[in-house]
Amino acid sequence: MLVGMCKTIVKILFARILPILIGFIAIFIGWLNTKMIPEGAMFATIIPLFKGQLPATIFGPYANPLTPPVPDDLIASPRPKNEMFLNLPGGGGKMPAQGLGMCCRASAYDEETVRRTVLWYLLLGGRHIDTADLYLNHRGVGKGIKDAINRGIPRSEIFVTTKIPARFFGFKTSQNSVKRYLEELDLEYIDLLLMHFPKQLSPILSVKECNDLKLSNKQCRIETWKGLSKVRENSFVRNVGVSNFNIKQLKQISNLGLAPIAANQFQYNPWVPDWQQETFDYCQENNIPVTAYSSLGAMMQNAKAFTVDTLKDIAKTHEKSVAQILLRWALQMNASIIPGTGNPKHMDENLSVYGFELSKQEMDLINSLKNDPKAKEFFYMKLSDEEED
Repeated sequence: MLVGMCKTIVKILFARILPILIGFIAIFIGWLNTKMIPEGAMFATIIPLFKGQLPATIFGPYANPLTPPVPDDLIASPRPKNEMFLNLPGGGGKMPAQGLGMCCRASAYDEETVRRTVLWYLLLGGRHIDTADLYLNHRGVGKGIKDAINRGIPRSEIFVTTKIPARFFGFKTSQNSVKRYLEELDLEYIDLLLMHFPKQLSPILSVKECNDLKLSNKQCRIETWKGLSKVRENSFVRNVGVSNFNIKQLKQISNLGLAPIAANQFQYNPWVPDWQQETFDYCQENNIPVTAYSSLGAMMQNAKAFTVDTLKDIAKTHEKSVAQILLRWALQMNASIIPGTGNPKHMDENLSVYGFELSKQEMDLINSLKNDPKAKEFFYMKLSDEEED
């Protein structure tokens, strides 16, 4: 009898709840399709929900911004002592080797929280802000930068990176997108603009200009690079680069003989698989600066990285956190880093990694972590290797 009752309950739940769930999903997908960047709206909605925060995409600005207010009398700190830079090719100047990542956390999707976050970071001495069209926070970033400039930090010291998603690839569309970014950020120029991915993450997502012209993924990237090279010539963008590109795709762009690739941004930490390390090595050998994201562990696996005994021992030696050790390791590997946080205390700790150095032995120990069985437990977004690409 008990089994029969359970089966009946399951049938009732299945019959009533499943249609409701399907209905909610259909409504959500329909709502996403009304947005300029549906995939961006999806992330900006789901990520705050996972953190127990009502998303601004649906409910409007957060009632309580997640980053504390910046005191009116806070005086800007000097840039970090021993700050490191990466030289950009083609006379593009220098990029601060540490930036503030503005992605993939609840504090990245509310305008006032974003404004406070950017202002805190710049007043604490940081000078590199890394955002993207996909993150839907250009206006908040721009307001934070404007406030910092009004407090005495020269615009010439602030390095702004943003990214164009594949949705807006194409010769004309990419150039029109730059005009929009400048308006949203309220800036006269962008220091570095990256092609965010080599192609759309899903075949159901549209790349209108390229689709209308019946271009392959490769042809679409080439036309986009031509468009970005043009805005670079007009000084609306100082440098152009890519993100999540593999070696083959990098060669396709380099062989055009247009603007040099100023950076390739991709996941990079001590646990990267061989194919990811090969991309890093290729960039180093060919004067393509690397910006590492997920420096503290792939995706949302930071907690796992913080349990590694080797890192804990090195951290204890230097009286630093495991996070600081990982960030310092990436810097000494000649990568720039963009740890993301809305917490001023964590920003200050991240900027302090310029204040110590890892020995060769310590670097070797960290480099050997990729041979640990635990390395296979980390998730990596594989850089596309399709033949057509």
